[in-house]
Amino acid sequence: MLRPQLTAIVFGGALAIIAPSTAQPKFDHDYSTYAHILSQFLVNGRVDYGNLVDNRDRLDSVVEEFSTVSRLTFSTWSRKERLAYWINVYNLYTLRVIVDHYPIQGSRLSLYPLNSIQQIDGAWDTITWKAGGRIVTLDEIEHDILRPTFGEPLLHFAINCAAVSCPPLRNEPYRADTIETQLADSTRGTLAKTNWLRLDGDTLYLTAILDWFGEDFVSRFAHTISANRSERDRALLGLVATHGPSEIASLAHTGTPRIRFLKYDWTLNDTSGH
Repeated sequence: MLRPQLTAIVFGGALAIIAPSTAQPKFDHDYSTYAHILSQFLVNGRVDYGNLVDNRDRLDSVVEEFSTVSRLTFSTWSRKERLAYWINVYNLYTLRVIVDHYPIQGSRLSLYPLNSIQQIDGAWDTITWKAGGRIVTLDEIEHDILRPTFGEPLLHFAINCAAVSCPPLRNEPYRADTIETQLADSTRGTLAKTNWLRLDGDTLYLTAILDWFGEDFVSRFAHTISANRSERDRALLGLVATHGPSEIASLAHTGTPRIRFLKYDWTLNDTSGH
């Protein structure tokens, strides 16, 4: 077996043997290389996957950068640094899943739409990635790490599952020093879109994501609405009252609107028409 090269240094006549350094390279919490990917291949919240495939070496280098974070290094980070990292990891690795299978062409006997992440076997629960010194799937990042560990409901407006009905990707990474502002801004921007929030008479139509994960919003928003409604209804109305467009927010604050949920569009968030 080969042994690591040792270095001999003389201090005041005494010989000291110095073992090679095993220190991890310092992680870039500004996410400069990932920011370049987003700025170059993101167009109005959609991804130019065709161009990204042609330049996948850049994507691969960022995946490698994220995957080399050791468990020891990760353990020294602050809560905000960890939260930003896992959100960025989820979004980056989702991009990689799509690039690895692009163009997506499902069979006519498979789930609709045919150009969807749903057509990729195991995209969420079988394909594994290295991050934070552990091996994880996208589902594990979302449901075993992000949601239970951080208790931050607005992350549902930050993670992107590569579908048209997902909250759009930001054109910048999430960063620890700005993450609270970024999450609030992403929430406001997403709720301003009619495929996430729509008012028809006295009925609020909300994205299906808020149907699937409505309980995540209870502790943060339910207490902001005093109407005699279920906790989940009050939480969703409180979310809209806090972060929705002003006219809809005012109505939501009364606690009176009915709540219905929109059909989810799984079409790939692509710019190139595939």
